[in-house]
Amino acid sequence: MTDLLRAAGAVIWRGEESRPEVAVIHRPDYDDWTFPKGKLRPDEDEADGALREVLEETGMYCRLGRTLGATSYVDRRGRPKIVYYWLMRALDGAFRPSAEVDRVEWMGAGAAFDRLSYSRDRVLLAALPSTAQLARRMPELATAGG
Repeated sequence: MTDLLRAAGAVIWRGEESRPEVAVIHRPDYDDWTFPKGKLRPDEDEADGALREVLEETGMYCRLGRTLGATSYVDRRGRPKIVYYWLMRALDGAFRPSAEVDRVEWMGAGAAFDRLSYSRDRVLLAALPSTAQLARRMPELATAGG
């Protein structure tokens, strides 16, 4: 039996609550667009791991907000993975490209919805203010809890 991989990440936002922008990252190894996340260190708390991964991948210092729950899936190597997510407000920082993340783009929820590579990430957008219009574009958002 394969051990469960544990990871944590966040939907980071900035700007006005009525028109938030979210950070979406590009990972060149996967050629995908997603939210920042990464594997937890042994004995690392999920919230602390999410803050660490966000800082490592985006260069942003953030305020931890409410939990968004978790997504689970099988990774590309066939291992079961669970990712715990939080909503985070960007406070300060600057992005520096790395081998893991070569781009961070800030965009409105609609543009992020179109840019994200995975439907499980699109569901997380339901946690943002002013995302009711996205529910019409994807049935999962209409029933997603926040």
